[in-house]
Amino acid sequence: MPTIIFASPKGGAGKSTSAVLLATELASRGATITIIDADPNKPVSQWAKRPGKPDTLTVLADITEESIIDAIEKAATESAFVIVDLEGTASMMVGYAMSRADLVVVPTQGSHLDAAEAVKAIKLVRAQEKAFNRKIPFAILFTRTSPAIRPRTLQSIEAEFSRNQVPIFGTQIHEREAYRAIFAFGGSLSDLDPAQVANVPAAITNARAFVAEVVSLLKTSKTGANPARVA
Repeated sequence: MPTIIFASPKGGAGKSTSAVLLATELASRGATITIIDADPNKPVSQWAKRPGKPDTLTVLADITEESIIDAIEKAATESAFVIVDLEGTASMMVGYAMSRADLVVVPTQGSHLDAAEAVKAIKLVRAQEKAFNRKIPFAILFTRTSPAIRPRTLQSIEAEFSRNQVPIFGTQIHEREAYRAIFAFGGSLSDLDPAQVANVPAAITNARAFVAEVVSLLKTSKTGANPARVA
């Protein structure tokens, strides 16, 4: 079953938020999901302790460098999707997880400092491709962006990635109160009360667009194609 890795050497890039959005939306469609929480801060595990975690979603924690490959391979035999939220550093654990990935999602915010960290993750993906002699699909995911404004800084970063033929998700994870709310209250976006949290429908639409793109990328990567756009 597909294994999706969320990786970035920079903390706060949006790995955990994106991983939970993907997992909960897939679970809402009836899929069985295992999230491997390999972030030392365990944000996904803390979310899972709150009410509302889907019944078809399992969270595994206490993962080590020595155990992560076994954990991924075992989960892949038990769940329709395996999602791995990695620590914010370029470690051996990150490299091992990437070696088992069907897709590496590299979240980054729209600044040049964040983009430079994303490039480190891309280099690590390519190093694992050489080490394991297999293609590892990946794409940049811009996070915490404005749904209304596309700053020149972001445009410049997209253009630079384009020149280097780096795939980018067409969907961006926007800055939304709803995404913070699920970590505060638990559950998924559809569990939030629109009377208490602003713009929940817009957040759901944004998350579903991201999930659709992930599923499309997983399907087409089997043929060697890559539907993620190059900006």
